[in-house]
Amino acid sequence: MARADTLVVIDMQAKLVPHIDDGERVTQRVAAIVRAAGLLDVPVVATEQNPRGLGATVDGLLDGRHRLIEKDSFDATRANAFLAALPPAPGTLWIAGAEAHVCVLLTAIGLLARGYRVEWLADAVGSRRAADRATANLRAQQEGARLTTVETAIFSWLGDFRHPRFREALALIK
Repeated sequence: MARADTLVVIDMQAKLVPHIDDGERVTQRVAAIVRAAGLLDVPVVATEQNPRGLGATVDGLLDGRHRLIEKDSFDATRANAFLAALPPAPGTLWIAGAEAHVCVLLTAIGLLARGYRVEWLADAVGSRRAADRATANLRAQQEGARLTTVETAIFSWLGDFRHPRFREALALIK
C-alpha cells in the first residue's frame, strides 16, 4: 500500500442514511472499510454535510483517529479544511458514502480534477434511489474514477496473506 492512500467517507449521517436504498448494507460496507483502514493504518477523512440539518455521522462509524470535516458545499473539495486534510496529489483516495449521485460523485470529480487517483467503492456508496446510485457508478467511471469494492480495497491494503493483520482484516469481510 502506498503511504498516500486515504479513505474518504462522505456524509454517512444519521438523518440521511435511513433514507438510502439498502442503507443498512451500505452502512455495513462503509463500517467494514473504516475498521479495515484503522487496522491497517490508512488515514480516514470524513465529511458531514450541514450536520445541523442532517445530523452527525452514524454512531460508531468514526472514532478520534479520523478527521471529520463539516461542509456546506456538495463537492467537498470546495472546503479548504477538506483539502488540507488530504495527502498531496497524486495520492490514491478510496471514496465511499452518500449520496452517491450528489456529494460523493461531485467530490470524486473535484478530486480527479486536482490530480488524485480515485478508487470508487461501488458497494459502499448509496443513494435514496437505486437508479441514482447506478447512474453515479457509471458517471464516476466515465469521469476517471476506478470502480472497485470494499473487499478489493482491503486486500490491496494488505498486499499479501503474510501481512501480520491478515486474519483480522479477513474477519471484517466474512
